[in-house]
Amino acid sequence: MERLTTTTVIPDAFQGARNDIAGQMALVWEQAKAPVIVPVLRLLVVVCLAMSVMLFIEKVYMGVFITFVKLFRKRPEKRYKWEPIKDDVELGNSAYPMVLVQIPMYNEKEVYQLSIGAACGLSWPSDRIIIQVLDDSTDPTIKSLVELECQRWASKGINIKYEIRDNRNGYKAGALKEGMKHSYVKHCDYVAIFDADFQPEPDFLWRTIPFLVHNPEIGLVQARWKFVNSDECLMTRMQEMSLDYHFTVEQEVGSTAYSFFGFNGTAGVWRLSALNEAGGWKDRTTVEDMDLAVRASLRGWKFVYLSDLKVKSELPSTFKAFRYQQHRWSCGPANLFKKMAMEIVRNKKVSPLKKFHVLYSFFFVRKIVAHIVTFVFYCVVLPATVLAPEVEVPKWGAVYIPSVITLLNAVGTPRSFHLLIFWILFENVMSLHRTKATFIGLLEAGRVNEWIVTDKLGDALKTKAGAKSFKKPRFRIGERLHLLELTVGAYLFFCGCYDLSFGKNRYFIYLFLQSFAFFIAGVGYVGTFVPSA
Repeated sequence: MERLTTTTVIPDAFQGARNDIAGQMALVWEQAKAPVIVPVLRLLVVVCLAMSVMLFIEKVYMGVFITFVKLFRKRPEKRYKWEPIKDDVELGNSAYPMVLVQIPMYNEKEVYQLSIGAACGLSWPSDRIIIQVLDDSTDPTIKSLVELECQRWASKGINIKYEIRDNRNGYKAGALKEGMKHSYVKHCDYVAIFDADFQPEPDFLWRTIPFLVHNPEIGLVQARWKFVNSDECLMTRMQEMSLDYHFTVEQEVGSTAYSFFGFNGTAGVWRLSALNEAGGWKDRTTVEDMDLAVRASLRGWKFVYLSDLKVKSELPSTFKAFRYQQHRWSCGPANLFKKMAMEIVRNKKVSPLKKFHVLYSFFFVRKIVAHIVTFVFYCVVLPATVLAPEVEVPKWGAVYIPSVITLLNAVGTPRSFHLLIFWILFENVMSLHRTKATFIGLLEAGRVNEWIVTDKLGDALKTKAGAKSFKKPRFRIGERLHLLELTVGAYLFFCGCYDLSFGKNRYFIYLFLQSFAFFIAGVGYVGTFVPSA
């Protein structure tokens, strides 16, 4: 009997201890809630609502403007002079401008043949074009393969230059800058740039160069990206939705209204005099393309975006590659904004309206506010109001504004409209990394200049899958688990459970769905899985 009594008392003691701890935590929460937590939450709600309104106004403005552009057919050919470059019997091919085509690459084993082949296939007088392959590869095998490919095209009569350097200083910007130092570049008038996974159509130069030839005020002509692997997995479909909005709306509005937009770093043609006047390539941030575009715009150069000219490219299809890419794309603009804000304010060559557009719309709202409000409001503050019912979020801020913003984002990809719910959940997950990267850029913290080249798979995945279909892919646990996503997922799940049990806001449906999205990302079940060799 004594033994039974002892074993019964011990669990009771543990239960009592647990109850005491829970009671103490509840007491601390109640004591801190009224004087500290509630006021802080209310302040955060006001700030987040203000940011939401800013983003809402920006989206509605662009939506109205793009509708105007489409209705009245404000095509670039109507706003600028465009006519084909005509043959001149006396001048011959010298009537055509000299064009440099740069292809920067780094260990691009899977796609180097595609990009080099597409560039060498561009239709232009053979003595008026130079293909420049800037190979920063550190893998000797890949390096030799790229060099052999260049030699193969050279043997066919293509004017192709294989250029290497003994370091990777400045990464892509450094390679492009080094490429401009060669003596033959001095004879060129324009430079077309294509990343290693981009495949321009043969008529690319015939459709872009005339804008530059006939309009001396134009410094850049940008084409649209077309994604060859958008149907590879759900993650690539989500990326397609976001990027299609960027190209369909943001780039079009910037080009039509202000003759300014961010250079996408590839699938574009620069006037060399504009590039040089702006100060050339700089490696002070991870967005060298945006840096150059802003500096050129501040010197009065105009940009043209061609929405109907599409260049094939590849989306990152692994979650790891996509996270690295989004870090670079979010950190770089925030860091550039910090470095150039006062230079833009003091500039006297452009109008106050254009300066306002660049500072407020282009940088502050789209590159900073959009990331921060998505994560802080919808993944931190809104769930926290469940635990503090004294803090109320108006329905227009919690439901109506995000609904309108989401619908406006969907216009770029009508075929994926049925995937809107998945897109919302996925974008909220990625907003965690974008927000973190934005603060790193603003504060110039540790990873501010981190540059990791986005992996391109090309046809490698199909080849691997075919060769090793009988083997089960192996993954390391550490590569698949992401603690940040799991932590946010646990927080949202707890808030959802609390709302279901005690709340009255009925946020629990959203909270559970969003927590599951974070959990799925946290265990790495996003994107394409690449089998181990």
